[in-house]
Amino acid sequence: MSNPSILEVFKSTGALLEGHFRLTSGRHSNTYFQCAKVLQHPEHLSLVCGQIAGHFTESGVETVISPAIGGIVVGTEVGRQLGLKTIFAERKEGSMTIRRGFELAKGERVLVIEDVITTGGSVAEVIALIEAAGASLVGVGSVVDRSNGKVRLAENQYSVLAMEVISYRPEECPLCKAGIPLEAPGSRANYQKRDES
Repeated sequence: MSNPSILEVFKSTGALLEGHFRLTSGRHSNTYFQCAKVLQHPEHLSLVCGQIAGHFTESGVETVISPAIGGIVVGTEVGRQLGLKTIFAERKEGSMTIRRGFELAKGERVLVIEDVITTGGSVAEVIALIEAAGASLVGVGSVVDRSNGKVRLAENQYSVLAMEVISYRPEECPLCKAGIPLEAPGSRANYQKRDES
């Protein structure tokens, strides 16, 4: 599946939305990728995750980890296709943490999988958990990179679809100034404003 056809899948499933959106990062944009609308279809899930898994097949990955909630479905399918243990990190009292009996061992080779990367904040928090455990980051994979490669989180980083989508700090957002109603379709309930430059 080529990148143009991936974009076509997003459009045909209603997963590429246009309007005025508050992203998980807190930034605003006129475009929103609702990956769940694509990933609910097994054939799309398998193909998209197959591209990610294929990229990391020879990387010596031992464990796949994803930030909750958006990355879990993608991470689980990538892990299944690679035949690897798959876990997730989640927020507790605002901080990303590894819970539910999941753990990473010192030296364990870990791949981080996310659905959409905009600023990379959640992935960076997961990477910090990997480092704190003494594990080794193999790479970062995602379905969509909204920064078109500008956000670099790992030496080995791969996205099925990379395209630049403009986003704004809330105080600079022209959509707000135009009075266009704001929607927050993301998975994180608490949108705290962060300084992301």
